Amino acid sequence: MKYLFIEYPKCSTCQKAKKWLDENNIMYEDRHIVTQNPTEEELRKWVSLSKLPIKKFFNSSGILYKEMNLKDKLQTMTMDEQIALLASNGMLVKRPLIIGEGIALVGFKIENWVQLK
Repeated sequence: MKYLFIEYPKCSTCQKAKKWLDENNIMYEDRHIVTQNPTEEELRKWVSLSKLPIKKFFNSSGILYKEMNLKDKLQTMTMDEQIALLASNGMLVKRPLIIGEGIALVGFKIENWVQLK
């Protein structure tokens, strides 16, 4: 199976995740999160697949997240508004993301990624 690996190349966590994928011979297609930001449709599908709350898809340690004061604003936003916001700028999206048949993982935690093997 070939996965979709969504990353920001300068992100050290993304670099570690990519190295892990390569070392484990996991096939993937690489996608830059800024130049090819996820669409609203993709995000809806991935949130559903992940079984995580949408807030887990926000890059809460990012500069843009903090500048926009999203910690407080997200609490009053609808799901549709949050999806639209994520789709507006790749730097708001937590990364890396790995997407495959029936699976969407957010962030890099080896204990979760071993299921890709």
